[in-house]
Amino acid sequence: MNGQTGAMADLGTDYQLLREGVGAAWIERDVVSVHGPAAVAFLQGQTSQDVAGLAVGASAWTWVLQPQGKVEALCRVTRVAGDEVLLDTDGGWGEALVARLNRFKLRTKAEIVLVAWRCLALRGPGVGGLALDPADGLAVDAGWPDFPGIDVLGADPVLPDGATMVSAAAFEVARIEAGVPRMGAELTEKTIPAETGLVARTVSFTKGCYTGQELVARIDSRGGNVPRHLRRVVLDQLAPTGASVRVTDKLSGTLTSVAAHPNGGAVALAYLGRDVVPPVPVTISWDGGSTKGQVESLLPLA
Repeated sequence: MNGQTGAMADLGTDYQLLREGVGAAWIERDVVSVHGPAAVAFLQGQTSQDVAGLAVGASAWTWVLQPQGKVEALCRVTRVAGDEVLLDTDGGWGEALVARLNRFKLRTKAEIVLVAWRCLALRGPGVGGLALDPADGLAVDAGWPDFPGIDVLGADPVLPDGATMVSAAAFEVARIEAGVPRMGAELTEKTIPAETGLVARTVSFTKGCYTGQELVARIDSRGGNVPRHLRRVVLDQLAPTGASVRVTDKLSGTLTSVAAHPNGGAVALAYLGRDVVPPVPVTISWDGGSTKGQVESLLPLA
C-alpha cells in the first residue's frame, strides 16, 4: 500500500466514524464574551437573531452585518447568563468581530473581550448518547444536515467516552457535504446572507431593527431572489479552489472549498448563478487541467 492509498484508507475510516458513529476534531473557533447590564440590548441591535428571546443556556446562529447588509461574521450566539452572551465564530475572525462590535458600542454599558477557549467538535449520529460533563466545557448545538453535532467550548475540553478523534481532512469533507459555509472561503465582506441559504436559520423577522437589516428585509420581501446561490459540486477528480465552473461553456462561478472524497473524486462548494438549477452537469477547469462534475442542491441547515 503506497502512501496515498494509505492516506485515503485512513480518510475513509474517519469519514465512516462521522457518518455512523461519533468523530471528534479540534476546530478553530474564536469566542467573544459580551457582558454587562446592556449586553443583550446591544446585541439585539447588532445581530440578525433575536438574542433577547434566548433563554439562558440556549444558542442560535446569527449574522453580524455591515450597515449595507453584507457579511461581517457568521456567529453562534449563546446566552450564558442574564447579562452575558458568547459569540463564537470561525478561527481568525474574532479580533475583527470585537473591533466591529466596539465601533458601534458608543456609551453602551457592555464589555466585549476575546476569550481564550478551544473548540472540540463532535459529529455523527451517536452524539445524542454521549455523557458530557458540564465541567469539561460549554456544550452547544452544532448539527449539520446528515451530521448531528455538538461543539464543546472551553479552556480545555475533554474527549468524551464514545467519541474518536478524526482527521481535519475528514471533518472538511463532512463540512463541505453538509454545505456549511466558512469565513474567508464562502463568507467574505462581499457576501449577502440570502446567497448562503442560511437566512431561515439566522434571521429573526419579528425582533425589530438591527444593523444591516434593510438589505436582508428587502431581499426577503422580493422572494429571496439573488444573483447567485451556494451549491455543492461533486467532482470526478480533485480540483483547486478558484477553479471555474461552467455550464454548457458558460462561466457560472468558481469553487470556494474543495476536498478529496474517500469514496472517490471530490466534493466542493461554489456560488453559482441562479439560472443553474440542480441537478446539472458542469465542467470544472483550471490552469493545466479540467474535470467533470454535477451541481447539487444543499439540504437546509434547519
